[in-house]
Amino acid sequence: MTTSTYHQFCPVAMAAEILGSRWTIVLLRELCAGSTRFNDLRRGVPRMSPALLSKRLKELEEQGVVARCLVQKRPQIYDYCLTKAGEELKPVIMAVGVWGQRWVETTPSLKNTDPNLLMWDMRRNLQAAELPNRKLTIQFMIGEDKLPQKNYWIISDPKDGVDLCSVDPGFDVDLYIKVDLRTITAIWMGLETVARAIEGGQLFIHGDVDIAANMQNWLGLSPFACENKQIVN
Repeated sequence: MTTSTYHQFCPVAMAAEILGSRWTIVLLRELCAGSTRFNDLRRGVPRMSPALLSKRLKELEEQGVVARCLVQKRPQIYDYCLTKAGEELKPVIMAVGVWGQRWVETTPSLKNTDPNLLMWDMRRNLQAAELPNRKLTIQFMIGEDKLPQKNYWIISDPKDGVDLCSVDPGFDVDLYIKVDLRTITAIWMGLETVARAIEGGQLFIHGDVDIAANMQNWLGLSPFACENKQIVN
């Protein structure tokens, strides 16, 4: 899979030859989270070039970690699914994330914020059961110092599931949320709460009172947030 080898029979060394290439662990995170389409994987690793993504997927396929399945002939559409060997990596990836959340210093991690990736993660883990049982739209207005505000729309539909748009879908908005990127990232990571962010003036909510009051619950948290010792209660 890689151009170099450790030349060791140790299983750790052999596994590292497969998993240690740049972006591979992050790509596996997306596969373990349930992304199967090439474009969805790209949204989960937005800084990874399409060429490198294709290369890593091919390498994982050759190693028996991923299987590529044709789901539509015209036009050709493929799913990238974890094999049995790939499924067994799920607790490994989770353990890596737990370790990072527990031991990697928080301040540097909050400097590596990415609104597109953050919203994609939030969309994927949104707790739709905590929202009213009807189609609704939530607009996030994420601002950063000296940078243009970015807008995202999360659409929750009991029939079609949860979707994320970066272009106005044209639906009536049930809840408007204005927040800076660092704050919403900290909330998502379990380092801050919605209530404290509102009290501190970093988070502003306008719209449906019931949806607003329940934001901490329907927003959910990063899968690794519960492992962070700095969670604010």
